[in-house]
Amino acid sequence: MRLVGDEDVIAGPFRVALAAARCVGEVTEAAAELLRQRGTEPGPVTVDVRHAVESFRSEQHLRVDGEVPGDLWAPLTGDYRAADGWVRVHCNYPHHEAAVKAVLGEDVAAGAAVRSAEDVVEAVIDAGGAASWLRAPEEWAAHPQGRAVAAEPLVAVERIADAPARPLPRADRPLAGVRVLELTHVLAGPVCGRTLAAHGADVLHIGAAHLPTMWPAVVDTSFGKRTAHLDLRTDPARDRLRELLADADVMVQSFRADSLAAKGFGPVDLPPGAVLVTLNAYGHTGPWRTRRGFDSLLQLATGIAYRGDGAKPVPLPVQALDHAAGWLAALGTIQALHRRATEGGTWHVRVSLARTALWLDSLGRVDSTDSPDPVDAYLSEMDSPLGSVRHIRIPGGLPGAPPRWGHGPRVPGSDEPTW
Repeated sequence: MRLVGDEDVIAGPFRVALAAARCVGEVTEAAAELLRQRGTEPGPVTVDVRHAVESFRSEQHLRVDGEVPGDLWAPLTGDYRAADGWVRVHCNYPHHEAAVKAVLGEDVAAGAAVRSAEDVVEAVIDAGGAASWLRAPEEWAAHPQGRAVAAEPLVAVERIADAPARPLPRADRPLAGVRVLELTHVLAGPVCGRTLAAHGADVLHIGAAHLPTMWPAVVDTSFGKRTAHLDLRTDPARDRLRELLADADVMVQSFRADSLAAKGFGPVDLPPGAVLVTLNAYGHTGPWRTRRGFDSLLQLATGIAYRGDGAKPVPLPVQALDHAAGWLAALGTIQALHRRATEGGTWHVRVSLARTALWLDSLGRVDSTDSPDPVDAYLSEMDSPLGSVRHIRIPGGLPGAPPRWGHGPRVPGSDEPTW
């Protein structure tokens, strides 16, 4: 793998550019190996560092018919000073906003100011919302959840049951013919599916009309996928999903731990030879494994946004934890498919935002600034049912099978739930 360009292209101090380039490079290398296994010479893998970085803020470049497709952040989502520190509340979903208002009142800033940070966060979570408070990195490292996450691998690829080997036939794309069932929301999980689609997978995203969404993120992460709706609160929908899963190679899911398993779609429910990919916020072990979490909340909780006692949180310049976790999940998926092809087995891939934050922190620090150069070289226009969509192309140089999306984003739920 050859990196092109340097990492002084996005504001520091964290090495976001290096993280993006490594994620893209590792996935592209894994795709190259799978392509070689399928009888096509991949050619030398390259990664344009600037292109990788811009893909990590792809939602910022998205335009539909020349317009920004809505706000990514709700008005009340943000950082608030508590009596002894800083908290962040997530209000992008109506039920999360309702939980925050139920705890803090209509004037969220005033409500937070008179309570401790821990009290605010725990009360919001108990009310069904999502929040976190700002910690120093050493505080997170000493926390029971921080210790649990530190003991987890960055990308877990675990064989959980026996099954015959399933070699992939000859093909001219790494994931041609691979069926991916995607049950994800927001960013990390959809980025994983978007990446797999770019390497040739047949990705079917399953959502539901009653579930809230963040529209700009939906549009940005839907390239190359089909999209269907199933209301898993009903028996017929669950039966249909089981039928889809029976014929799938991979299921990617990013809902809270145990929520899909409670509906009959956990690791023990996989058909032999399937690959389950699970993305989680706070880790797959420890007391917070079922806690609601989003990239911006994890940046506070893990100390990524910490700049000293009393200082306001400073976020990363991009949603790097989400994007990196999505690419790492795609890496684990390709690795599991390779191992299934050569040694058989049923596999479980696990990635978390919290462990991704620890990895980013381990890369060290830089003093860099945003590049002033235009990004036009990485942009394309694509027609879609939503309009003409400007987007960042998928990064990663693979001469034998350049990654690409076969179509633009579609209207959510507009496809049939079928392969």
